[in-house]
Amino acid sequence: MITLGEIGRPHGVRGEVKLRSFTDDPCAIAAYGVLVTEKGERVTLKNVRAAQDHVIARIEGVTDRDAADRLKGRKLMVARDALPDLEDEDEAYIADLEGLKVLDTAGVEIGEIVAVPNYGAGDLLEVALPGQKATLLLPFSDDVVVEITEEAVIIDASDGSVASAFIKPPTKDEIPEAAGGEELA
Repeated sequence: MITLGEIGRPHGVRGEVKLRSFTDDPCAIAAYGVLVTEKGERVTLKNVRAAQDHVIARIEGVTDRDAADRLKGRKLMVARDALPDLEDEDEAYIADLEGLKVLDTAGVEIGEIVAVPNYGAGDLLEVALPGQKATLLLPFSDDVVVEITEEAVIIDASDGSVASAFIKPPTKDEIPEAAGGEELA
């Protein structure tokens, strides 16, 4: 199952809700027909319209604010095979990226993608590093990603690249000195 959106708080008193839509066109979430929540509830969206940074929709069968509030936080999902095939080779579904290995252009494994979060400034690749609890966040951009295959995401981690700044922390010699000769920490 692929998550297409998430139900937010109620909008008004007649059962409408705010939605976070993860589709290219936020209102297109309604075009997938019946969606399913992680609890197995079937959801049909009606009267979908765009708002500032979200979508407002009526859920079939939900007629008041209390019923809408009970759905808050539910993820809206659809079967993977219901998604259209991608026509552009530079596109990928986030769900297809999770679990892929991350390799540099020399074939050295960096880690494995565990998530593709977006905190507002663009998509990131969250990479689990082998043998470490910490994860690495890399910008999901053309400056970092060279190629996406069925098995791996290939990144440019060469010296001076954008990714190299995230993969290897600067050495003490690379940290600039502050005014007055004091080192920055």
